[in-house]
Amino acid sequence: QVQLVESGGGLVQVGESLRLSCTASGSIFAINVIGWFRQAPGKQRELVAGFTSGSRSNYADSVKDRFTISLDNAKNTVYLQMNSLKPEDTAVYYCYLDSRGMQYWGKGTLDTVAS
Repeated sequence: QVQLVESGGGLVQVGESLRLSCTASGSIFAINVIGWFRQAPGKQRELVAGFTSGSRSNYADSVKDRFTISLDNAKNTVYLQMNSLKPEDTAVYYCYLDSRGMQYWGKGTLDTVAS
């Protein structure tokens, strides 16, 4: 069974950067969607960035031009480079995979941007 493990969360100051990593274990035969969601306290979970079939990317308007999603297929890893971080970016970030009719979630990694 596929498992997703995130890493790279931490505490940074406003304007600094973080890079999140999500490594998948198990066999992945097809990817429909892979990317990152986040959930802040008291807020609903929202899509941050993702790839769909055909390498089409999508970003939330709030992170466009600041965050970049990328893939390393050889390492079965998806990254989220987060630049120019703002306090409102503080959240638990979750890796997400939709494959072969199944949905997988990582356990989440906490990113805190100090104001």
